[in-house]
Amino acid sequence: MMETGDCACGQTAVRDEAAAWFVRLQEPDVSVEQRQRFDAWLNEHPQHREEFQLLQGMWTAADLLPTSRLMALAETPPPRRERRPLLHYAVAASVLAVALGLGLFSGLNQPGGYRAEFATVLGERKHVALPDGSVIDMNSRSRLLVRYEQDHRVIELSAGEAMFSVEHDASRPFIVEAGSGKVTVTGTRFDVRRDATQTRVAVEQGTVKVQGSAAPDNQFINLTAGLGTAVDAQGKVLPAYAVNPAELTAWRNGKLVFNNASLGEVAAEVSRYRDKPLTVSQPNVASLRLTSVFKSDDTDALLKALPSILPVTVRTLADGSQEIISR
Repeated sequence: MMETGDCACGQTAVRDEAAAWFVRLQEPDVSVEQRQRFDAWLNEHPQHREEFQLLQGMWTAADLLPTSRLMALAETPPPRRERRPLLHYAVAASVLAVALGLGLFSGLNQPGGYRAEFATVLGERKHVALPDGSVIDMNSRSRLLVRYEQDHRVIELSAGEAMFSVEHDASRPFIVEAGSGKVTVTGTRFDVRRDATQTRVAVEQGTVKVQGSAAPDNQFINLTAGLGTAVDAQGKVLPAYAVNPAELTAWRNGKLVFNNASLGEVAAEVSRYRDKPLTVSQPNVASLRLTSVFKSDDTDALLKALPSILPVTVRTLADGSQEIISR
């Protein structure tokens, strides 16, 4: 670990590492393992976070510059003055040069602003780094569209679930639209899950504003850390209730956490990670409760374990799907 008093070569190395991580995180295929390595590096020393946040600020500021100006900045250093500003500039120039080479600024200065689509398939999780420093962790079978404009940032979640870590920007609210619900924030961490009959919102940090399509724009529910709500298909927002964000977002670590969940709820959740759905048609079976932790990429292990935990059995139907029935 580098100490604060290390030499200038150590500071330069940190800036180089920050630049390398910054460029890598702009790519859409960042794995969970790479994200964990980045988090470990970021928390290793205060200067790591300082240098990375510096680059995030430069990236955001680049939104306001013409592409020609960005290229000029990347190619022409300023007159030599104080050492630290020059070193900062050198790192910024290297990031700009690499970003231009990768085409990361190709969407700037267009009438529609930044726009991108991301999706995950069965069993896939994806980490998405956005131009403003916000990040999205996408769950299995999820789809979303990102639209950044001058005065707002909009995410359209058309299917699935995503965890949002939003970079604070009071001048550009961050809005997640999911079915009949809308979540508005300026900077926070929260999870949004869109199902067939409702949209669920859970807050890990900060405050969010949840609105339903059935209510006027001036009617909404404020959620703070540890609170959640749901918006039904008709756009009605339910009263806020306590949630455990760590359990609800355990999928980011490949886990399914069930805490006194009904088998009906378990079957619906497990179906998100299987090619064929898991069903429970008997009401007395659907009401049974389960508390356990399983791997999301090995739901077969859950089905094998169920008969030893509860008085049920699992049968395979003609179409290849499976059903939980009483034993």
